[in-house]
Amino acid sequence: MIGIAILFIVLGILIKYGKMYFLIAGYNTMPKEEKYNIEGIANVFRNVMFGMALIIIIGFLVAKWTENSKVENYSFWASMIIGIPYLLIKSNSKKYKTSD
Repeated sequence: MIGIAILFIVLGILIKYGKMYFLIAGYNTMPKEEKYNIEGIANVFRNVMFGMALIIIIGFLVAKWTENSKVENYSFWASMIIGIPYLLIKSNSKKYKTSD
């Protein structure tokens, strides 16, 4: 699970600081008429990826501390159930759509 957390951290860094916006699904196929604040969306992606990684790491540490491996799985699925919908809703909000 730590590998997945590291993957999320790396993806967050690549999208935000590496400006690898092509990792955001649909960005390359977006019509030029639709303008979005990609820097703001990249911030959201970074924050959500870091948050999901943090939940997974905390779950891993608690699982090791309590010697209960189920906690690790619960934390992984909790990060997915919370993180993915939040990412989709927040990044598709009108806040990041720029007017012409």
